[in-house]
Amino acid sequence: MKIKKYITDISIKYPKFIISIFILVTLSLAFFIPRIEVDTDPENMLSEEAFVRKFHNYAKNEFLLNDIIVVGVVNENRDEGVFNPKTLQDIDTLTQNIKTWDGVIKEDIISPSTQDNISQGGVGEVIFEWLMKEPPKTIEDSLKIKDNIMSNPVLKGTMVSEDGKALALYIPIKSKDMSYEYSVMIKNIISKFSNGDSYYISGLPVAEDTFGVQMFKQMEISAPLAMVIIFILLKVFFKKNSLILSPMIISIMSVLMTMGLLIGMGYKVHIMSSMIPIFLMPIAVVDSVHILSVFHDLYPESLNKEKALRDTMDELFVPMLYTSLTTCVGFASLALTPIPPVRIFGLFVSFGIAMAWILTVTFIPSYIILFIKEESLTNFGKNDDSKGSLIEKLLQKNSEFTFTHYKKIITATCILVLISVYGISKIIINDNPVIWFEKSHEIRKADKVLNEHFAGTYMAYLVLERDYENEDIKNALKKTQLLFDEYRGELGKETYDYLNQTADSTYKIMAESENYYVQEYYSKVKDQIEPTIDENDSFALEDVYDILGEYQSESQTFKNPKMLEYIDQLSQELDSNPNVGKSNSIIQIVKKVYQELLGGQEENFRIPGTNAGVAQSLLSFQNSHTPQMLWHFVTPDYEKGNIWVQLKNGDNKSMQEVSESIEAWMKNNNSPIKIKHNWAGLTYVNVIWQNEMVRGMLNSLMGSFIVVFLMMAFLFKSPLWGILSMIPLSVTVLFSYGMIGLVGKSYDMPVAVLSSLTLGLSVDFAIHFIERAREIYSEEKNWKTTLDKMHEKPARAVVKNSIIISIAFLPLLLAPLVPYKTVGILISAILMVSSIATFIILPALIKPLKERLFPEKNNR
Repeated sequence: MKIKKYITDISIKYPKFIISIFILVTLSLAFFIPRIEVDTDPENMLSEEAFVRKFHNYAKNEFLLNDIIVVGVVNENRDEGVFNPKTLQDIDTLTQNIKTWDGVIKEDIISPSTQDNISQGGVGEVIFEWLMKEPPKTIEDSLKIKDNIMSNPVLKGTMVSEDGKALALYIPIKSKDMSYEYSVMIKNIISKFSNGDSYYISGLPVAEDTFGVQMFKQMEISAPLAMVIIFILLKVFFKKNSLILSPMIISIMSVLMTMGLLIGMGYKVHIMSSMIPIFLMPIAVVDSVHILSVFHDLYPESLNKEKALRDTMDELFVPMLYTSLTTCVGFASLALTPIPPVRIFGLFVSFGIAMAWILTVTFIPSYIILFIKEESLTNFGKNDDSKGSLIEKLLQKNSEFTFTHYKKIITATCILVLISVYGISKIIINDNPVIWFEKSHEIRKADKVLNEHFAGTYMAYLVLERDYENEDIKNALKKTQLLFDEYRGELGKETYDYLNQTADSTYKIMAESENYYVQEYYSKVKDQIEPTIDENDSFALEDVYDILGEYQSESQTFKNPKMLEYIDQLSQELDSNPNVGKSNSIIQIVKKVYQELLGGQEENFRIPGTNAGVAQSLLSFQNSHTPQMLWHFVTPDYEKGNIWVQLKNGDNKSMQEVSESIEAWMKNNNSPIKIKHNWAGLTYVNVIWQNEMVRGMLNSLMGSFIVVFLMMAFLFKSPLWGILSMIPLSVTVLFSYGMIGLVGKSYDMPVAVLSSLTLGLSVDFAIHFIERAREIYSEEKNWKTTLDKMHEKPARAVVKNSIIISIAFLPLLLAPLVPYKTVGILISAILMVSSIATFIILPALIKPLKERLFPEKNNR
């Protein structure tokens, strides 16, 4: 390859120029790193055009919903629990402080200080009084507040636990990226309380924002540790500090260039892109280790560093090119996923690997020429203490074992694949942002305690909406025409004709525009009639106008008693699901107010039998101190309804089970009025992007697998060699994910991403093995001799690489976040298993196929 010689020549002849250029490029890109912004919003796991994301935002706007921080107060030591004067005083102090903060929706805070007690004030009268206008002075008054809360179906189980030992505040905020800051401010306030109460802060917004803070700690710990480990391993293998600095420099420069470019292009650092440094550092040194290994072996033969470098580059240029390309393809294939942060991660890691390869084939030779003096290389490579080492002995035994027992190896591999496939069939797809923290983390503790005491801190919203059709507005037209016919004699022919013309033209205009909104139809007809009332001075026309108003009111879906009965049944179905703690809707408000209107008896806690009864209950509630609460459950036109569902845990599978059970129930139970439904809320959004992730990873894996296979077939000029090169990594991936299924580990975000990442990395070992095996065989013409020689210098280089790259990911185990730990242990295990599989499975497969793989006559 001319390009190979050209690159090597420039690197050796102009080392100062090469090094200066790369330092300049690195510093230029690193200049952007201080502009870093963090993004932990799960909504951004989906594109802005994704239906679920658009609908989630639509629901938030329609029902005035906001992200919520949950603050729980628990007192297990007192008989009255939290309902004592001192605790309620503290809760009031906390509430009043929070109400002063910018970014908090103070009118929607759920707290004893901000909610009403709904009570009976005589038949037909409802009294709305503050639950806790001021903190109580006695235990008796405190317990009365508890009783009043427990009598409110919206607050029971939501604000107060069934046993009265715990109370929760729900703090709606305008922007979830302020959650962590608010949680710190809350902690500062409660640190001054001294009543022996335990305070807990939970909610998905807090978990996600806290995760962003912890991400920086992870980067501060794991990345430097990875560098230290890589340095130590290089020191063990190559001894010379001055020489092993070059891979370290390449690793750092690759990371700085990649992160600088990412931030400079305006991308925020997500959980995925925060892993770029820890991924790039080990990968960036892989080719450098190969160069140092071969240089280490060749230098003693010539004692000329330039010649040794040229021979090294001549031997390794093509394998390094293809290993880098395959790794780039593995990461770049993530661009096929529908998850924007994953696409960004894959493309930028791919860029970083490409830069690492360019640096390796140019910077390393320049560095050695410029900074490594000949005299410092005295005895370099001569006293190779790897000979006779444990690694050397194991490699020799492996050579004999794979040659002699190849049939057993192939059989065992097939059995392993079958077991792995079975394990994969057992994989459960699940994730939960809260379990991204360790069990000892305060967020995990808060999550456990609060979900034990309350209905649930995970919010989802089932949005119901009238599904109008042309038939609906056509029926409204007929109903209007029948009304006009009833008053025909009193209206007079001219007015009657005008009214019919108005009704008909309004219908046609709306039908043509596919606007079947019945309320709007009645409103438009009324608007055209209103000016004629004064002109005609007709009582009949006034009656028609008033009746049309009644029709309009009756058409309001969520004032219809039959519809409310259906929602009540739907809510009961939700509440019966073990994953659901409680659901709240307009039903609780209507029932409670209607109960008090009729005298407060328990048997009157029901839905009114008429539209007028429902309307009266809702109108009464709007005289409360918190009338805006109604608009969280229904829109002002009463055409859209919202059921607030509180889940006991944030597992995606739990949310999925709830949505699937409701889907089945609604199919078997038709609503009296045709409606359509969709889900909103962060808990549901997480389900969708997780499912998208799984599908995307499958497409990514299949796409990159095909591309890598074609590259292997092209590199080795043989489809058979291409297939062989893919087998070790395929077995490794199957085995790794089979074990995940067998041990019951959930298939979550980090596990999903690793499938594509490991493909590009794992095939590297096979490329070097096959490339060197073919070279040696072309000289020896004997497979046994080739195999023995392969297990000497070439194998040692691959083993060194696999050890370095595998162990370099282990610092992730020290990260404070579970996803990083998962990535660390899995990718280290996968890479180590892949290298072992390469040395065991490939030789075993090559032996029975050697006549086809090496078609010489003297094949032995």
